[in-house]
Amino acid sequence: MPTNLEEKVRCLPDKPGVYVFHDEDDKVLYVGKAKSLKKRVSSYFRHKGFASPRLRKLVQLTKDISFIRTETEAEAFIVEARLIKHYQPFFNIELKMGERYPCIKITNELFPRVVITRHKENDGSIYMGPYTRVKELRQILRLMERYFPLRTCSLNLKEKAVQSRPCLRYNLGKCLAPCAGLCTPKEYQELVDDVILLLRGQASALVESLRKKMDEAASSLAFEKAALYRDAIKAIWRLSRQQVSFTLKDPIDKEIWEAIESLQDLLGLSSPLWRIEGCDISHLSGKEAYGVIVVFEQGLPNPSLYRRYNIKTVKGIDDFRSIEEIVKRHYSSSLKRNQPLPQLLLIDGGAQQLSFAMHALAELNINDIAVVALAEKEEDLYIPNSSLPIKLPLDDPGLNLLRRVRDEAHRFALSSHSSKFNKRYKRSALEDIPGVGKRRAAALLAHFGSVAHIATKTPEELEKVNNIGPKMARQILKFLKGESEDEDFRKKSS
Repeated sequence: MPTNLEEKVRCLPDKPGVYVFHDEDDKVLYVGKAKSLKKRVSSYFRHKGFASPRLRKLVQLTKDISFIRTETEAEAFIVEARLIKHYQPFFNIELKMGERYPCIKITNELFPRVVITRHKENDGSIYMGPYTRVKELRQILRLMERYFPLRTCSLNLKEKAVQSRPCLRYNLGKCLAPCAGLCTPKEYQELVDDVILLLRGQASALVESLRKKMDEAASSLAFEKAALYRDAIKAIWRLSRQQVSFTLKDPIDKEIWEAIESLQDLLGLSSPLWRIEGCDISHLSGKEAYGVIVVFEQGLPNPSLYRRYNIKTVKGIDDFRSIEEIVKRHYSSSLKRNQPLPQLLLIDGGAQQLSFAMHALAELNINDIAVVALAEKEEDLYIPNSSLPIKLPLDDPGLNLLRRVRDEAHRFALSSHSSKFNKRYKRSALEDIPGVGKRRAAALLAHFGSVAHIATKTPEELEKVNNIGPKMARQILKFLKGESEDEDFRKKSS
């Protein structure tokens, strides 16, 4: 195996993700998923020969490897399917042949059924998933039979009973027997609603009930019964682990793929730009500065992964060092928590902002993230090791994707600042004054109506409010007018 491949394999994380094998022309040969990228990819190159001619040929042709870290193994399954569908690699057979991941379908009937399917239809049914393991899905369905006895038959049930007596499943407690008119649609729908909550991960009440029953069974030495409850809890937990990010649930449209590939070609990257992060700074005249990181997965924003930071080490207006601080703090945290890194980081700004961001990544020894900067006025794209910006056509799909990331980062930065600003002044600037807590602030606002109105009063007028003495009144007015320098007062007030 070539030295560069050996080094890449050694540096792969021991975490879930998708790996991509490329040939000498950078064409995608194979896409695979793994619970551990490091272990799985290493296995290809651990042996000199394989029994399978297909695998031998794959290893011989592989000249480069790229990968995409995912949050969970479940997401790796979905990402793998999306990439295979798009690239149609020669060495992938199963998913190219149309294999799909299973979903749970709650049928659109008066008395709905819960079934496993690999095909979504526009039939008014509720589809949950996709999930990654049919075996565990069947286990969760068996669990639901015990606690949510819905019907499994395909009888065409209407308002009236279609059978004079129920089948054996009713006697076993595994069905409410709507076929024999032994339950109402309303009673049946309540169970269906509980199933939906369970499948959406809102099953805390059920889990707590199972835990109590497990403890009771164990206390009475009914260990087999306790083991059944334990397995049920594990099944619910495993099902929740199969849930994937909402941005992965819908197929990628052609325009997004075009944008992703346009950027990938422009930047000369082998790995698909599955995750792009954007960084921006917002402040008011150098005060109350915030930095943000926004995350786009498969070309779509994922607000659940956005992060907001207070600028701590930079004083005054200095966007360059503010960007350096935010990038360093954000990715330092990602490394400590062993979280996925993006394939591309976009900085709002020009060459200087790009330089400071790259310096922060270099200090963290991160060298596998592509970094670019996009200047707002002329939409100039700055890339590392180039003195001149790239001028892309305004209708370039890659540029438009970067603009969406940049604009979203800008919006989130401003909204973050506005939210913090509004929160501060809703609680009132009075609480920033040493010695004025919530009670005194509330009393002042109740008496005068607003902070602005308080600032126009005399000390004597403020003294009319309970717990406001002469010295406190003077201090409040000085503070509101920006004149407070009384350090002795700050130390003594509490």
